[in-house]
Amino acid sequence: MHILVTNDDGVTAPGLLALAQEIRKLGKVTVFAPDRNWSASGHVKTMDRPLRVRETMLADGSAAFTSDGAPSDCVALPLLGLLDEKIDLVVSGINPNANLGHDVTYSGTVTAAMEAVIDGVKGIAVSLDSPEGHKGPLDYSTAAIVGRRVAEQVIADGLPEGVVVNVNVPYLKEAELKGYMVTRHGL
Repeated sequence: MHILVTNDDGVTAPGLLALAQEIRKLGKVTVFAPDRNWSASGHVKTMDRPLRVRETMLADGSAAFTSDGAPSDCVALPLLGLLDEKIDLVVSGINPNANLGHDVTYSGTVTAAMEAVIDGVKGIAVSLDSPEGHKGPLDYSTAAIVGRRVAEQVIADGLPEGVVVNVNVPYLKEAELKGYMVTRHGL
C-alpha cells in the first residue's frame, strides 16, 4: 500500500506531521504538500506557470516533497507520474478546523482528496473540529488515529467510484469518542 499524505496548511503544519506518522502504520507513505498555507483555496489548478518541486524534511526528520503549487497540484503531480510508484490512497489533512456544509467547496484539504478521486484514486480528507477561540497548540493525536482507522476501513472495504470521504473529528481524547457516524454531505 502506497499512501500519499498532503494538506492545504503547508508542509510544516503540525496536523500534516501527526497524520503522516499515524498513516505510516498502514504502509509506505509519501508526503507531498504545499510550501505555504493554502487554506480556503478551493479546487485550484496551476496552469499559468511552471510548478517548482523540492525535497524537504518534516520535523521528525522524515523526507517529504513540497511544491509552490496548490493542494490539488500536490496530488495531481504524483498521480501524473512525478513519483515512480503508483499511489493507492490519498489522505489529506489534518485541517485545524472542521470542513462542513459549503466550507468543503472552499477547503484545500477536501479538494485535495477530491483531486485523487477525480483521478480514480481513493481520497480521504481529515479535519479537526477545534474549539472556537482555542489558544496555543492543538492536539491532533485523536484526529490522526481516526484518520488512520478510516483509511484502514477504506483499504479493507473500498469505496464506490466518485466518493470522497470527508472526516470531521471532535476535539476530544480518543477514549471520549462515542463512535463513528457515516452520513451524506448536507448543506
